[in-house]
Amino acid sequence: MKNDGEEIVLTGLGVSHGIAAGPAYLVQIEHPQPPDAALEPEQTETEIARFDDAVRQAQRELAALKRKSTGLPDDAAEEIGLLLDAHMAMLSGSRLIRGVRARILRDQVNAESAIRREIDSIAGQFNRIKDAYIAARGEDVRNVGYRIIRILMNVPYLSLDDVPPGGIVLALEISPAETALLDPRRFAGIATVYGGPAGHTAVMARSLGLPAVLGLDRAALESLHHGTPSIVDGIGGKLVLNPSQATQRHYERRMQDLKADKAALDKLTRLPAVTTDGAEIVLRANLEIPREIDNLPACGADGIGLFRTEFMFMNRDTIPAEDEQFEILVEIVRAMKGAPVTFRTLDIGGDKLARALGAHLDASDNPALGLRAIRLSLKEPHLLEAQFRAIMRAGYFGPVRILLPMVTTAAEIEDARLILQKCHAALEKEKVPMAAQMPPLGAMIEIPAAALSADSLAAVSDFFALGTNDLIQYTVAIDRGNDQVAALYNPLNPAVLRLMEFSIQAGLRAGIPVSICGEMAADPKLTALLLGLGIREMSLGAASLPRIKQRIRSLALAHAESHAKYVMDQYDPDRIAQIVNSFKTQ
Repeated sequence: MKNDGEEIVLTGLGVSHGIAAGPAYLVQIEHPQPPDAALEPEQTETEIARFDDAVRQAQRELAALKRKSTGLPDDAAEEIGLLLDAHMAMLSGSRLIRGVRARILRDQVNAESAIRREIDSIAGQFNRIKDAYIAARGEDVRNVGYRIIRILMNVPYLSLDDVPPGGIVLALEISPAETALLDPRRFAGIATVYGGPAGHTAVMARSLGLPAVLGLDRAALESLHHGTPSIVDGIGGKLVLNPSQATQRHYERRMQDLKADKAALDKLTRLPAVTTDGAEIVLRANLEIPREIDNLPACGADGIGLFRTEFMFMNRDTIPAEDEQFEILVEIVRAMKGAPVTFRTLDIGGDKLARALGAHLDASDNPALGLRAIRLSLKEPHLLEAQFRAIMRAGYFGPVRILLPMVTTAAEIEDARLILQKCHAALEKEKVPMAAQMPPLGAMIEIPAAALSADSLAAVSDFFALGTNDLIQYTVAIDRGNDQVAALYNPLNPAVLRLMEFSIQAGLRAGIPVSICGEMAADPKLTALLLGLGIREMSLGAASLPRIKQRIRSLALAHAESHAKYVMDQYDPDRIAQIVNSFKTQ
C-alpha cells in the first residue's frame, strides 16, 4: 500500500466485525452544501459567464453518460436515455437556466446560491401538486441543479458503481435503498459520518460481512483525496487514513489472526447448535437481498428466519407485479433445498423509502410513526394480496412462513389472515401450483404495544419473531440510525428486557414458536441471556452466525437460565451490563 501523507486516525462506532485495507473513495450520496456569497453589481456578468461555463460542462457530462448508456440492455438503455434527454433539455434555455441568470442579476449572489434558490422554488411548486409523477420531475430539476453546483464547487461526483474493486466506500450516509447496491465481492469496507449501530447501514454491513465504522468526523472525510490508502477497523471503530508502515504491519498481523479465527469458526458449519447440557437451538439467517444467499452454505444456517421483501420495491419507479415477485422469491426457496424460509411482508416507511410507492405515501412529519409496514399493506390490500399470492406460489417448492411487520393489535393479524385465506382460495380455484396448506402467519413484536398485548396476539398468531432493533428504538425513544444519540440506544435497558420477557412467555404459554431476529441475536455477550429468557430460535446475519453457534456450544442452558433470572432482578442498566459482560461459560 503506497503512503504519501501523514497518518490520520478517525474514531467512530465499529458496527461490523472485521478489518479491511484499501484505497478510499468518497461517494457523493448527499448533495454538496453550496456557499452563499454576495456580489458587487460589476461582478454579476462575470458570475453569469462562470455559470454558463458550468452548464456547458454539465452538458458534456450528460452527453458522455448517454454514450455509455448505449451499451446497456435495450430496455435499460431506452429508459436511461429518456431520463438523460430530459436532463439535457433542462440545461438548454429552460426555466431553471433563465431563473438562475435572473437571480444572479437581481439578488447579486453567486451562482451556487442562485441555483439552490431556484431549484428550491421550482421543486417546491411541483411538490405542492399531489401527483407522484410531477413530484418526481421536481426531483429531476434538483438533480440537474446540483450537478451544476458540483461542477462550480469542483466536487467530483462518485457513485457506488464508480468505486473500483477492492475500494473502501466513504460517505456521509448510505440510505436503505443504497445499501441494496452494496456488493461484498466489490467493496472492502464502509465508513460513514451518519448512522448508528442498529441502523440499516450497520445491519447490511454485518449481514454482508463488510467491516464498517460509522459516526466519523465529516470535515476529515470530505477533505481526503480519492484513492487515499486507508484501513477500516470495524472491531475497534477506527478509520486510519495514510497508515504508517508500523500501523500497516500491526493491522496485517490482526488480519492474519482474524483469518485464523474464521478458519476455526468454519469448522463449526456442520455441527449442531446445541448447549453443553443438550438443548438444541435453531439458528437461521436474516437476508436483505437475494445475493446474500451465496453466504449461507458457509455459515451453516438452518434456513432463513427473516427475508426482508422491501428490496423488490426500491430503486425503481413501478410496483413489482405478482409474477415478478414470485420469480424472485421462488429462487430463494429453491436455493434453500427444503430448509424453511420466513418472508416478511413489505415494511416500507420510516427511513426506508421507495419511489414506486410514492403515490401511496404522503409526506409525514414523523414517517417512523406514519403509514408504513402492515398499516400500509392493510390500507392498500392489493399490495398485500400480490405478496401473499407470490409467497404461496413459491411455497410449492419448499416450506415458507409469512411474517407481518409492525403489528400492534390482534385485529391486524385477523384482517391479514382473511386476505391470506381469500388469496389461497383464489389460487386454488385458478389451479395455480402452491403448497397444500396455507403458510404459518406470524407477528413481529417490535412495538411496545405489541409486547404488552402479546397474550392476545399469540392467540391469533402461528409464531412470534422479536424485532429487537425497533423494539429498543420505540421503547427508549432513540433513533437507532442517529449517530448523535447512538450511545443511548441500549438493548440492556430494563424496560426493553421486561417487554421481551413478557412477549416470550406469552408465546410459550400459547405453544407457538418464538424467535429473535433483531441485532441482539448477533451479539455473543447476549446469547446466554436470550437462551435463559426462553429463546430457542435465533435469526441473524450470516456472517455472525458461526460466532453465535460457537457461543451456544460453550454454554449450559441451566446456567443461562440462572443468569437470566439474576439479570431480570436488576433495575440499573449499568449493573446489568456488568453482569452480562462478566458472565462466564461453565
